[in-house]
Amino acid sequence: MLHGKKIILGVTGSIAAYKSAILVRLLVKAGAEVRVVMTPSAKDFITPLTLSVLSKHPVGTEYFDPSNGAWNNHVELGCWGDLMLIAPLSASTLSKLASGNCDNLLLATYLSARCPVVVAPAMDLDMWKHATTQENLARIQKHGVHIIEPVAGELASGLSGEGRMEEPESILNKVNNFFVEGLSLSGVNALVTAGPTWEAIDPVRFIGNRSSGKMGFAIAEELAARGASVTLVSGPSSEKVRNASIQRIDVESALEMQHACMKLFDKSSLIVMSAAVADYTPEQVADQKIKKKSNAMEVKLKPTQDILAGMGERKKSSQVLVGFALETENELEYASEKLQRKKLDFIVLNSLRDAGAGFGVDTNKVTVLSATGSRLDLPVKTKKEVAHDLVDLWSSVIQSS
Repeated sequence: MLHGKKIILGVTGSIAAYKSAILVRLLVKAGAEVRVVMTPSAKDFITPLTLSVLSKHPVGTEYFDPSNGAWNNHVELGCWGDLMLIAPLSASTLSKLASGNCDNLLLATYLSARCPVVVAPAMDLDMWKHATTQENLARIQKHGVHIIEPVAGELASGLSGEGRMEEPESILNKVNNFFVEGLSLSGVNALVTAGPTWEAIDPVRFIGNRSSGKMGFAIAEELAARGASVTLVSGPSSEKVRNASIQRIDVESALEMQHACMKLFDKSSLIVMSAAVADYTPEQVADQKIKKKSNAMEVKLKPTQDILAGMGERKKSSQVLVGFALETENELEYASEKLQRKKLDFIVLNSLRDAGAGFGVDTNKVTVLSATGSRLDLPVKTKKEVAHDLVDLWSSVIQSS
């Protein structure tokens, strides 16, 4: 899978930088074209000449190389790569990635990269365990960076524990798998919904819910990363789309979401309805702001159209239809009934009673029920990690259909 792939390898100031030479050799042997970028402190651990000889390309260390008058164009390099791999990633450079610092060529290339970014941290045990390090890791993960976690072993300090960079052979396998996953859903049209709906009462007020859209956006990003053609229909949400290939359609009400989704339904092979669509909407919407009165105000509601049930009635055998259920009691019973009644292939259940799950947080804890009777329980993970596990599950069904 690496033949012909363009890999930007970032090397930072860590004793594990000696492994970068082995990694470059393995990548080149696998058929990849490798361009190396080093931080100034990385040169204290391994010479640019070594990595240049192994990669068969000049190594970038500064914006301007006075020896040959060449300008190292970080924007051009960021556009060139199919993948940026930073191995080793030191605690210092991790901190700079998390804060958006841009004081060297490697950081400028990272900020310019249009490709996926994978990092392999390397640092001492206490540095790895430090709360600041873990916060920085969580932050770059939120920005879409993939992390190859360090392993336990003997460290340069003489201590033994987590912090040792993964071995080059293992990193090579994980990079290879990254591209395999990236192609696994090529040709699949996916429709994903996310966020809440807002049902207008008047031009100022609305009925809504607390959904942030984080889970749906994470699913859309994971599907796009694996090669699917993704359309994301989102209710009002402050979340941003990172993958430029995702087509985003913004809607506000349940009716608008229904119209957008049904236009796309027939040509979609995977439909993931993770949006928190309102069950009721006002019977009448005032043209002007309703003025406050001393007596009580009543808003009469009517049911919205059940988008998911309508899709279940129209679903073809070649389509995979996924619903979501957020419950506060009798969770499994209600989710199982919804799975059958709406003719779904899967339903993803979470409960507001579970710590780390629900609206507005970056983690989730879900149970997935399938129409075939299987059940998958996932512990509390980041929504990005949950999205990865869910897409793994759905991909196996799509590829076998």
